[in-house]
Amino acid sequence: MTPNQQQFAAWSAITAVVGLLLWVLSPVLMPFVVAAVLAYVLSPLVKGLLRISAGAMPVLLAVGVVELLFLIVTLAILLLVVPILAKELPLMREQLPGLLLKAQAVLAPWLKEMGVEMALDAASLKAFIIKYFNTSVEDSLDGWLTSLRIGGSVALAVVGNVVLIPVALFYLLADWDRFVAHVVGLVPQRMRPAFDGFVAEVDEVLGQYLRGQLTVMVILSVFYSAGLALFGLDLALPIGVFSGLAVVIPYLGFGVGLVLALVAGLLQFAAWKAAVMVAVVFGLGQLLEGFVLTPRLVGERIGLHPLAVIFALLAFGQVFGFVGVLVALPASAILLVCLRRARLRYLASHLFTG
Repeated sequence: MTPNQQQFAAWSAITAVVGLLLWVLSPVLMPFVVAAVLAYVLSPLVKGLLRISAGAMPVLLAVGVVELLFLIVTLAILLLVVPILAKELPLMREQLPGLLLKAQAVLAPWLKEMGVEMALDAASLKAFIIKYFNTSVEDSLDGWLTSLRIGGSVALAVVGNVVLIPVALFYLLADWDRFVAHVVGLVPQRMRPAFDGFVAEVDEVLGQYLRGQLTVMVILSVFYSAGLALFGLDLALPIGVFSGLAVVIPYLGFGVGLVLALVAGLLQFAAWKAAVMVAVVFGLGQLLEGFVLTPRLVGERIGLHPLAVIFALLAFGQVFGFVGVLVALPASAILLVCLRRARLRYLASHLFTG
């Protein structure tokens, strides 16, 4: 075998072993994989804080500050979902019958011309919706309580992960450079130049993608919140922040945010105003993201294609579960670099040049 073939075989074996371990140990590895992904993202912040303090701040203090800020931001984002559920569900229960009757008044003449009769009874419709919403809420609560009573081990595992992830994150952030050095030390010396170049390229692809995508999410969260607030939407802040953060899942996140804003608008405004609000705010948001933010901050040359992100999330999630979702982007970045290098080698080979 040639050196290139040996190197390819070695990396293929390593990839297969890692994939098998992820599949077999995915329930156990989940909190550690979460902590490792977060440590990769947050380690530049720790280094930046240490650099700003010019060595005056201890490493453990810098790690504690960064992790505390991260936990506060995460908790604040989670709490934004509560106003949506607490306010929209009762409003929807009360106003949905009226919205359906208005829709009937608009659609009934068109449907009648096509031979379709459409008639809704307001009292029966309202009673059904109120009963359905009340039953759904009660069933959900009963399901949670039952799972907590019967599946105590599941609840204990969830609580354990909530505690274990911050602890693992703290130690990984504190020893990140040492941890990386240990991993690099496992690579044979003769493969070190190729390995270093490969890792540097993967880090460039993944790092720029994650940092750029995070910046895009923050800017769009502010834009959507401000735009919806200008139209007077009560839930502008939670829906705007959710819509901005959801762009990490291409197309699907945008669609969910748009539907939430449209439903909230229909419950608060006239239908025409809700439609105009959604069209203006989310239309301008898509233009801003597609033509300004993503090309400049993420970069079409280095950033992963949106379809590649969707496929990676679905494929790795299907095979490895939640752990697969976490490693989907790093694995996609590695695969992207491999494909780039394979293409360059092919173009430089005698098979292509003749």
